[in-house]
Amino acid sequence: MPPALPAITLLLGVTFCYIAVCAGSPFGNCRKCRGMGHALKTDRRGRLKRGKDCRRCKATGKRIRVGRWLYNRWARIYHAGTAD
Repeated sequence: MPPALPAITLLLGVTFCYIAVCAGSPFGNCRKCRGMGHALKTDRRGRLKRGKDCRRCKATGKRIRVGRWLYNRWARIYHAGTAD
């Protein structure tokens, strides 16, 4: 069996799994705030305190996945092109 065949099979499997994740859960945790929606700060005593709201996710803690963003863009263009 040539070595390209398992590599192609592995890439197809990873791709289909990512498509399933994007369809089932289109939003993932924000990479900057790790899904909390804000930064953590420490005061002078070392206790954790809420910091500023995350600007990347607008304090929701969630961001749209890249695959879902691409699908939404494709669907919007397709519907605009086939509209009556």
